[in-house]
Amino acid sequence: MLGTYFYHEIFRRTVVAFGTLFNNIELRRSNEVMKVPLAYGPKQKFLARLDSNPDLTNKRVQITLPRISFEINGMQYDSSRKVSPTQKVRVAKDGTSNKNIFMPVPYNLSFELAIISKTQEDGLQILEQILPYFQPHFNMPIKLLEEMNEIKDVPVVLTGLSYEDSYEGDFANRRAIIYTLQFTVKTYLYGPVSESKVIKSAQVDMYASTDTTTAPRVQRYSVVPTATENLAGTALTTTTAAMSNSSQVVSLTSASGLSIGNEFQIDDEVFRVEKVDGNNVSVLRGRHGTKLVEHASGADVHLIDSADDALIDADDDFGFGETSSFFTDVKKYNPRSGQDEDIT
Repeated sequence: MLGTYFYHEIFRRTVVAFGTLFNNIELRRSNEVMKVPLAYGPKQKFLARLDSNPDLTNKRVQITLPRISFEINGMQYDSSRKVSPTQKVRVAKDGTSNKNIFMPVPYNLSFELAIISKTQEDGLQILEQILPYFQPHFNMPIKLLEEMNEIKDVPVVLTGLSYEDSYEGDFANRRAIIYTLQFTVKTYLYGPVSESKVIKSAQVDMYASTDTTTAPRVQRYSVVPTATENLAGTALTTTTAAMSNSSQVVSLTSASGLSIGNEFQIDDEVFRVEKVDGNNVSVLRGRHGTKLVEHASGADVHLIDSADDALIDADDDFGFGETSSFFTDVKKYNPRSGQDEDIT
């Protein structure tokens, strides 16, 4: 169990998304507009830079105020958001397999955001552009899991606000006004992603005796998925007359490819063939919940057949085809070979 490598970069994505919330804060004075610098790191780091003595050998440039810094300073499991640990999320990979992952584990990340300014006016301008959005939370959409295309609204909750004026001493000392905001980000962690094959058919064999090792199967019930819409995209024919939303007869250029029981699609509506009279087809309309609408003359007619069945994906809407068969050949089904074999 433990030791299966996976890394979804969820902590990293959450930190980046949190910082992105504050990367467009502006400061406006009478004759200038500036974007407030944003950086990841503890506020003590930037205060130390402000207080450091000039050094010609140091390549770092002097930092300016105001600026915003943020850092992650804690993480904790959130039992109040726990979901069933055995439930899975499934996403279709292709027509034959799914991607599976267990439900996420809720974790709270604690962030500290510091607004450092030289004047009270600058600090209040920045603060007022942030606080109205948190009442006390702000939902932040994050694609937490790229592989599963999983996007969640992650609440960012403002949990505290403090103020500090570090000015001390004479006028030669530099003043720094600091507003410190505490946030809790309610994110989720995911385990490893696995793959499983899509079940394309189900088969039940019935026996005349409870001893299935020697008794032959006498009846088989099979179910396979069937398409309820055109997926192949190839037109069989076209209509020769417009249709109202109440018409029960479709006039076609050629009805030779249709027989009773077939289903076909015109625009977004699905029809079932009830009778074929030359090139006029009596139909049952609005199949599979599709809406009865008007159709123009010359509209493409798409037959829904086995070619569409082969293109069904796990996340498509589809129906089921049922088959019941009876046997007298004294054989049984071998699930390993997939064949009916003689009983030995």
